[in-house]
Amino acid sequence: MKTSIFKNYKDFIKRSDKDINGVSEEFAKQHPDYKKQNNTNKRCFNCSGCFDCSGCSDCSNCYGCSVCSDCSDCSDCSNCSGCFDCSNCFDCSNCSDCSGCFDCSDCSDCSNCSGCFDCSDCFDCSNCSDCSGCSGDFKTVKIENIHQTIFNAASKPDALNMSEWHTCSTTHCRAGWVVHLSGEGGLKLENETSTLFAAMMIYKNSSEIRVSPARFFDSNEDGMKDMARCAKLEECNG
Repeated sequence: MKTSIFKNYKDFIKRSDKDINGVSEEFAKQHPDYKKQNNTNKRCFNCSGCFDCSGCSDCSNCYGCSVCSDCSDCSDCSNCSGCFDCSNCFDCSNCSDCSGCFDCSDCSDCSNCSGCFDCSDCFDCSNCSDCSGCSGDFKTVKIENIHQTIFNAASKPDALNMSEWHTCSTTHCRAGWVVHLSGEGGLKLENETSTLFAAMMIYKNSSEIRVSPARFFDSNEDGMKDMARCAKLEECNG
């Protein structure tokens, strides 16, 4: 896959071709063989020594990863599993020094959790042990018929911009639309965590049709196709 040089990660996010990889100018100087190192990757930024990664950022010596961030020496990761020093993780396992985690197990030094051990589906917990479904009312944030609702909203003219979470009140990316249409509860969850985390939580609360966080980094065309697929599946399932 093609790898191009970008001034920074913000410029990389705004690229027109969402499938290409990117590196910073500093990274390119440090790794003159950056194109070779990213030959098998897709949608990755500043990855080194990775193989068959997708949507990764600042990874090193990874293999078969998907949507990882700031990982090191990982193998066969999917949404960060068995990673170290991760950020904005989802569905983690055996992690350490994580930040913005969700649905974790056996974690250590997490952020949004504090002093927890072997927790599941927790949020903003402190000094917990063997907990499940903890904290507040974040699990109540839902959207009825979420896939059809999001597809209908994003299908309107100039309503979808996958390069930004929120462009304006009438234009969002896929995750941005999820948060926007969920009301005050979704906005509160977004402010306390991140747009990515909030959207994944709302999707999970609202439907058994799962959406990979990788889909939040699709191009407009690919994002619309997957939203249409999920909406049709939801409609057929009644």
